[in-house]
Order: sequence, then structure tokens, then C-alpha cells
Amino acid sequence: MIAFLRGRILDKQPNQLIVDVQGVGYLVHVPLSTFYEAGDIGQDAALRIYTHVREESLQLYGFLTLLEQQLFERLINISGIGPKLAVAVLSGIEPRDFIGAVQRSDLARLTAIPGVGRKTAERVILELKDRLAQFATDPGEQPAPARKSEQLRDDLLSALQNLGYHRPPAEKAIDATLAAMDTPTFEHALKAALRELMR
Repeated sequence: MIAFLRGRILDKQPNQLIVDVQGVGYLVHVPLSTFYEAGDIGQDAALRIYTHVREESLQLYGFLTLLEQQLFERLINISGIGPKLAVAVLSGIEPRDFIGAVQRSDLARLTAIPGVGRKTAERVILELKDRLAQFATDPGEQPAPARKSEQLRDDLLSALQNLGYHRPPAEKAIDATLAAMDTPTFEHALKAALRELMR
């Protein structure tokens, strides 16, 4: 079972990277936070890996932080939540915000994540509230660094389309978000754009 990969990024798209490890290219599914922080094409990346084995396929899920991996593994242990939805959850909310929402039983915040309905949010709270208590007092993670406006806009658009939003409303939400923020980071801008789309 693969638990860790270190190699050069051959290609990257929102929610997936191709990592070259000594001539072998591994397709790794990742949450948006890992996609954005892993580095650019041609740079080296080190990823924690969860290997998901099914009857007909083997899929790799990668994370830059142990916390992301732990949340992912707890999510997929909940009935009705598979790896794809778990990645979507971690892409739609920062790990600390997710822990806080679960601890507060904040259904509104959880159902604001694309793909998460009320029943799923209720299951997440029921299953994880006690199990996430150990993480609630850990120090927060640093926000993503600010990026150039054009690149940031392109990354936000790719992320929103990958989460299932159509291009015109996504672009409108991004423009409104960037106009209202002085020095936006990707994670903060993505959260703001998602809130704009919920209106």
C-alpha cells in the first residue's frame, strides 16, 4: 500500500496531480488546498497518500498535511460518503473551519459545501463530533499566500467549475469577490466566492 510519494509535479489540475517518482507517473486526487499549495509544474512535492482499493481500480488520494488526511479518513468511514465527496468537502471548507462547524453542529455551514445535503451534514455531525474534539484546540494553519490577480482568477474559476458550478455565475461571483478584497488569498477568495454563489 502506498502511504507517501515524493517526486516532481508533471501536471496539475484542480483536484488532481500527476507526480513523477523516478520515471513513474502517479495520478493523485487532492483537495483544492493541497492542489494550490503543492507547488507548480516542474517542482518537487511530498504528499501523504491514502490508497483506496476497489475491485476494479486503485486510486491515490494525496494531502500536504496530516490533518487533512485524518479528516479525509474519518469522512470516508461515514456511511454514504466516498472518497470523491470527502475530497469535495475538504475543497469547500478549510480544515479548521470544518472542525469548528462540526463541533458547533452548524448545519448551515456544512450544507453550504457543494454536494453536501442536510442528511449528509447530520450524519457528519453525529459521527464526527466526538472524534474531532482532539483537533479543536490545535493551532490553526497558515493561510495560502497571495497570488497575482490573473492567475488567482483562473485558479478560482477552475476550482468552481470542478465543484460543479457553471462558468457564467462562477465568473460573476469571482469578479464580485475580487473587487471586494484588497489582498485576497486563494482559500479566502474561494470561500467568499462560494458564499456569493449561495446568495
